[in-house]
Amino acid sequence: MMMMMVSCSRMMMMIMSPSSSPSSRALVLVAAVLSVASFSSHVVAAAAGHPDYADALAKSILFFQGQRSGRLPPDQAVKWRSNSGLSDGSPANVDLTGGYYDGGDNVKFGFPMAFTATMLSWGVVEYGGRMQGRVHDARAAVRWAADYLLKAATATPGVLYVGVGDPDADHRCWERPEDMDTPRTVYSVSASSPGSDVAAETAAALAAASLAFKAADPAYSRRLIAAARDVMAFAVRHQGKYSDHVGGDVGAYYASYSGYQDELLWGSAWLLWATRNTSYLDYLCSLGANDGVDMFSWDNKLAGARVLLSRRALVNGDRRLDTFRRQAEDFICRILPGSPSSTTQYTPGGMMYKSGHANLQYVTAASFLLTTFAKYMAVSNHTFSCQSLPVTAKTLRALAKKQVDYILGANPQGMSYMVGYGARFPQRIHHRAASMPSVAAHPARIGCQEGFSGYFNAGGANPNVHTGAVVGGPDQHDAFPDDRGDYDRSEPTTYTNAALVGCLAYFAGSYKS
Repeated sequence: MMMMMVSCSRMMMMIMSPSSSPSSRALVLVAAVLSVASFSSHVVAAAAGHPDYADALAKSILFFQGQRSGRLPPDQAVKWRSNSGLSDGSPANVDLTGGYYDGGDNVKFGFPMAFTATMLSWGVVEYGGRMQGRVHDARAAVRWAADYLLKAATATPGVLYVGVGDPDADHRCWERPEDMDTPRTVYSVSASSPGSDVAAETAAALAAASLAFKAADPAYSRRLIAAARDVMAFAVRHQGKYSDHVGGDVGAYYASYSGYQDELLWGSAWLLWATRNTSYLDYLCSLGANDGVDMFSWDNKLAGARVLLSRRALVNGDRRLDTFRRQAEDFICRILPGSPSSTTQYTPGGMMYKSGHANLQYVTAASFLLTTFAKYMAVSNHTFSCQSLPVTAKTLRALAKKQVDYILGANPQGMSYMVGYGARFPQRIHHRAASMPSVAAHPARIGCQEGFSGYFNAGGANPNVHTGAVVGGPDQHDAFPDDRGDYDRSEPTTYTNAALVGCLAYFAGSYKS
């Protein structure tokens, strides 16, 4: 910004110089105007040093309004969405309205929704002070998920509701959530059909949300932590993978591939922070969840739990948690370029590449951990080494910034992978509501198969701009086809955005426009 101001000042001095001719002064004035216009472009701003993180932050939070299920509030800003799923829970005689659709479909999956809430809450707790006027919006995004999870956890004693909507039937249709007529099947776990993974993740979400609301709404915070304790006790008492017990093929969409030890560690870590009850410390130290990992996601929480516990080790000086701090550093060494122990691939353009399916979810999740561990390192004046490679807080922040900047347009395509941000962004995202006209624009119902023929297969841009949605992202060669049918690369998800919110808040506070 300062460089641009100096440059523009010099141009104005040339314009005002009496020794320059009228024609040369006019040319320089044009150049100055073009330079300022160019600087205002987000993509070009990235090349100048950094994008407009504050704008990206606002849009990344707004995205969650487009994913809402239930009765929308009067202050709903995303006007192309309307009420949906108003009878959710009725097959089980409970109220399960609200919450979020996970991506471009109309199903509510409790496992990734809880992870979304946990990561949004962690972002508010760590970086709420850098969000400035957006912290209220961020808390509103947390509350929309937390309200649903509270109902799911407390509606029926001994039961945790973990999903609404038949995913197979839903995926055979392409229809707006406002029109959906596929079965709204209710899925749950219980003592006889356990799900420690989804239960412990739900406990983590409720505990993290309680911290996010501790000062803003103490009564709500107390309700959240009370429910978190109960759900965590359920997860410990009745152990098993939810995808082994929940019917309806829900596990085929969000199977717990990593098992449930990681969620037990993760949930205990959050309850330790939220309650300060050392029984959770004793329990998590007994778990023996010691596998080495090089990714963090809605499925595998080990890296996240280790970074979270490192907070207590580094910031509070609790040496009982040094093992987890060393494991967090091992995770970082596995993803850091140039590290002798790195197991992580990077594209020619510099993007961290972990999977051909929704790769940016891993990028945003890892970037959040890098930014946050760097914060703990800086506070405690801590450094470490990946064998011969010295690592500082600045090292981690530089890698996180490079990944975030890549998402926002500093990449070989010159494209922002956040919809509505920058000059170029995806136009045909894999998202039912965004790809079809709103109810206000097209009041008549659009049927299941009509949606495929009329809208899914259409070549044009989506009629609704899903502002803030971060898509799955490019492939290992930095290529992105912008194809609605390519859900691996063109579908946004709540958990991709949730991890990004905290990163953007950090960088918005560090690089103010």
